[in-house]
Amino acid sequence: MSEEQKVSVEEAIETVLGEEQAAAVEAELVEPEASEEINMIEELGTKLALAEEALKEQKDQVIRAKAHAQNEIRKAGIDAESKVKRTLKRFTEALLPVADSLEMAISHIDKENEALAKMAEGVELTLKSMIDSFAKVGIVQLNPVGEQANPEKHQIVSQQKIEGKAANEVVVVMQKGYEYNGVIIRPAMVMVASA
Repeated sequence: MSEEQKVSVEEAIETVLGEEQAAAVEAELVEPEASEEINMIEELGTKLALAEEALKEQKDQVIRAKAHAQNEIRKAGIDAESKVKRTLKRFTEALLPVADSLEMAISHIDKENEALAKMAEGVELTLKSMIDSFAKVGIVQLNPVGEQANPEKHQIVSQQKIEGKAANEVVVVMQKGYEYNGVIIRPAMVMVASA
């Protein structure tokens, strides 16, 4: 290190030490009122920090309460929707035997007999009205003739070898099935072609 560099380092050290000593002297000369003001500022700063923390906690509680309320509303909606679906399913299950009886009556009425033809037409209109009412609330009748058997939608009760029909193709529907929003209320009872 050169002589000039040594001198400039020593001057810098004296300058820094001189500033620290000057600050200490100034601190001793501070008036008592200024000391009280400094204490008051520190006290206010502490109170401000506590108030900010309390505000932060209250905001957190408000956010949690809002989330809880939204969850309760969502749960209530889900519960209500589930109850409606269960009720509709039970009601539909109670009406399915009526639809089956109407279909059975139609299949057994002699439509060639003029006296019974009007009655058959009335029964057919009644059944159509019932199926249309089901459709209005989302209940779909399953009549899978010509479709491939699906164990989720069809109850296979027999198989028969039939020429020209693919294996597991539904050839006869013995009892129609019903579905509500993709959920099977009752599978269709079918006979399928065997290989």
